[in-house]
Amino acid sequence: GKSTFAVNLAVAMSELGKKVGILDADIYGPSVPRMMGISGRPQANENKKLIPLESYGVKCMSIGFLVSVDTPTIWRGPMVMKALEQMFNGVEWGKLDYLIIDLPPGTGDAQLTLAQSSKLSGSIIVSTPQDVALIDARKGINMFKRVDVDVLGLVENMSYFICNNCDEKHYIFSKDGAKNEAEKFQIPFLGDIPLDKKLRLHSDEGKPCCIDDPNGEISKKYLSIAKNLDASLKN
Repeated sequence: GKSTFAVNLAVAMSELGKKVGILDADIYGPSVPRMMGISGRPQANENKKLIPLESYGVKCMSIGFLVSVDTPTIWRGPMVMKALEQMFNGVEWGKLDYLIIDLPPGTGDAQLTLAQSSKLSGSIIVSTPQDVALIDARKGINMFKRVDVDVLGLVENMSYFICNNCDEKHYIFSKDGAKNEAEKFQIPFLGDIPLDKKLRLHSDEGKPCCIDDPNGEISKKYLSIAKNLDASLKN
């Protein structure tokens, strides 16, 4: 759910009046174009920098704009690093308050390239609550610590499901796993996002929840996380 979180956080920040960009750094599985409901090919300006496409007030850049949606990106590490550097430094982002970078899973080339070549304000770890997923979350936390990138907090995705019939919370993937992990590592717990059919529909249809359902509970959660992060980074 990292891409879902990144897209909705970017839109929530924009709804708060911030100037926001989102960089889809998942070279092998770019999903930001679909989730942001945008397609097209970026054009270069007079400085030979790519002009990002824009959707819902957010500037967007993704390898998905440059290759066909059904074409696999069969690249080795050096090509991935070069493409990421181009999308980060070779794009006319303009003046932004926030650039949200949607990283792929794992602790590989994409993470190291951006951590070493850019001044990241911090990282956010997204995990489901079960033990198997938290193994990867721990690796992510420890990796960012080793490359001197602050971990701004941990988000628990697919935290619970609210039944349509009984209106009760069901903890399908265990309970409070990410919250307990945040306490163990002494990093902020940013919040929990439920497993919800609407969120899946919003992603498939390219309409982030803060746009399609601004008064919904999930939208309120993303706006709350955005406000807390904004305040934390200002401090």
